[in-house]
Amino acid sequence: MSSLLFRLGRFAARHPWRAVGAWMLTAVVVITASAMAGRDLEDTLEAPGLDSQRAVELLSAAGSTDAGLTARVTATPRGSSETFFDSPAARRALAEVRAELVALPSVLAATDPVGGLGAGPGAAVARGDVSPDGRVALVTLRYPVIEHLDAGDLEDLRGVLAAHRHDDAVRIEAGGDLFVSFAEPETGTGEVIGLLAAVVILLVAFGSLIAMGLPIGMALFGLALGTSAMPLVTYLVEIPSFAPVIASMVGLGVGIDYALFIVTRHREHLAAGMDVGESAGRAVATAGRAVVFAGGTVVVSILGLGFAGIPFITAAGIAIAAVVLIMVAASVTLLPAFLGLAGRSIDRFGLPWARAGRGGSGPRTRQRWHRWGTHVARHAVAYTVGGTLLLAALAAPVLTLRLGFPDEGTLPVSRTERQAYDLVAEGFGPGANGPLAIAVDLAGDASVVEPLHRAVAADPGIAAVAPPRVDTDADVATLMAVATTAPQDDATRATVERLRSEVFPRVLGRSEARAHVGGQTAAFADLGDRVKDRLVLFVSAVVVLSFLLLTVVFRSLLVPLKAAVLNLLSIGAAYGVLVMVFQWGWGASLIGLASPVPIVSFIPMFMFAIVFGLSMDYEVFLLSRVREHYLATGDNDGSVVRGLAGTARVITSAALIMVAVFLGFVLGEDPTTKMLGLGLATAIAVDATVVRMVLVPAAMKLLGGACWWLPAWLDRLLPSVDVEGAVPGGAGGPDGDHGPRNRDGQADGSVPGSPPQGDVTLPVR
Repeated sequence: MSSLLFRLGRFAARHPWRAVGAWMLTAVVVITASAMAGRDLEDTLEAPGLDSQRAVELLSAAGSTDAGLTARVTATPRGSSETFFDSPAARRALAEVRAELVALPSVLAATDPVGGLGAGPGAAVARGDVSPDGRVALVTLRYPVIEHLDAGDLEDLRGVLAAHRHDDAVRIEAGGDLFVSFAEPETGTGEVIGLLAAVVILLVAFGSLIAMGLPIGMALFGLALGTSAMPLVTYLVEIPSFAPVIASMVGLGVGIDYALFIVTRHREHLAAGMDVGESAGRAVATAGRAVVFAGGTVVVSILGLGFAGIPFITAAGIAIAAVVLIMVAASVTLLPAFLGLAGRSIDRFGLPWARAGRGGSGPRTRQRWHRWGTHVARHAVAYTVGGTLLLAALAAPVLTLRLGFPDEGTLPVSRTERQAYDLVAEGFGPGANGPLAIAVDLAGDASVVEPLHRAVAADPGIAAVAPPRVDTDADVATLMAVATTAPQDDATRATVERLRSEVFPRVLGRSEARAHVGGQTAAFADLGDRVKDRLVLFVSAVVVLSFLLLTVVFRSLLVPLKAAVLNLLSIGAAYGVLVMVFQWGWGASLIGLASPVPIVSFIPMFMFAIVFGLSMDYEVFLLSRVREHYLATGDNDGSVVRGLAGTARVITSAALIMVAVFLGFVLGEDPTTKMLGLGLATAIAVDATVVRMVLVPAAMKLLGGACWWLPAWLDRLLPSVDVEGAVPGGAGGPDGDHGPRNRDGQADGSVPGSPPQGDVTLPVR
């Protein structure tokens, strides 16, 4: 692989416009094809085998409008003392709005509060169209299933709302499934904030405007191409609408990080006197090979989301993995082209403090990290115990982890969905925001409908049940029930489980009829349970895979075991922070969160897949240097200290960029985006500080030479993998030098005239 990467990097640097042109042509083709033939990204909660999914299938088979999406349009009189009972003007205005809503292309049916009021206030309240106090009227719009809709249907609804935004008689707000499914997540703000922070960090790291701009430019280009391709990927798998946000988050982080490693190595080679093409080729052949390995690990880890058994999670993983792959490809082809264009001017436009400090701060920094590593080694027991206790304390709240989905009540009060949610809760009770759709497969026994209706209505968790509707042709009955508690409350989930496990079996008895609870509230609860059931399998699969990869790379059993344990601790700490902030509400107002919310069910899986893959970057980067020194000297303790001193600054710079990018997304409005951004930032920060700079050197000091023990029989079976492989003979230059060799005769990947691998010139000047 080193030979191929060397040739790629050297060719791109010596013929930069060809490489840039190829990428530009690809981008034009992809963006044009996406605009002309790309499909809309869609959200679907389908998951085979769930009880809520079975309810949807029954309702769809019966042609029931309850199987599709809904939108709730709420209205309240402008006058604080007016009600729909006594205000003809409010009723007329509401009738006009409803007439426009019914005329929308995809609306199948709509409730009619004004018609109900014509039969008297009592009739309207009994139908559930007007609140008991007459202050809130509800027009429920029923749409087809999500596969027959698109974002244009939501825009049509918003157009009606906008036309009546300043109506003198009534205030109109709206929310519901249609908004959840097609409201585009906020994009741009998080990316811009994270990008600006990365610019500052890279300026400090490189001390040059040109050197800073290369990673930023490559990452932006790769991100634009990756996100533009998603509407085309939907021909293979349905990509959910939230995937571009997560992909942007991860893509920016890894893209800038990977470019940081390669640009750092390139500058070292230029300082050693190499020409630009040779330097770029060698940087891609060494650091670029590590990028390929790290990116491949991230992709494999993310694709492990397929173990979730939930199609939309698997599809989102595919989308994120595709963006990471594009970043890897750009790092080894587009970035060296940029390096070729920059030439030896890469350090021009340097910052004053960087020029003043050049040549001295690097060694001084290494000396400080060397002293830190020595200090940790001398107090290895204390640091191991203290670091472990700290991570365990941060992870402890995970014991109270509650999976679910934030509802519209967690959105900012400025959003129409939140205002509609509050109006419905005030007028009809909190459960009205998440009705339960009970679908009954009658199996020819219609006599069970009335007893089932009475039993559901009698349940203490149910506030009201609409009269049952029976489709004799499809042999399906539908009961719409409203819980006494809000959709995301634990009590609502308990009600759903009680209906399934106690009420239905007691009523149906030996009848062949079967009842299933559907609706968004039940679907979210079922998805949370599915994730819990599959989480252990998923985590085990990723951990085992990483263990095997690290065993092959480092020829050791204890090093991979230590890495797996410490990665689990750092991710557990991030989970704990999420629980403290989002469930317990600690500091929630600081990130713009209106109220505590449950952890979104798929967040733990996404976090684990992404963080476990990213942490492998730092693990490999640190331990590969440690192993090089160990193979050269046989001194485990000294190798750990030297490896830490030689890589700590690069790791901290890279981690700072990741944390800055992820924290930028915390400032968005969507609670799910906030959750993932904070979780990833916390995990990377903990991994790059407590784990990589404290626990890893302390644990390796305590383990001593046993760190590198591997049974001889296993050593013979394992393939040989050199993460930062040496440049092949003849490819490196006229002399064909492979670079220095370690005591086993293996090339260490350094280049003639450059510092040894353990003493690299670090990027921060």
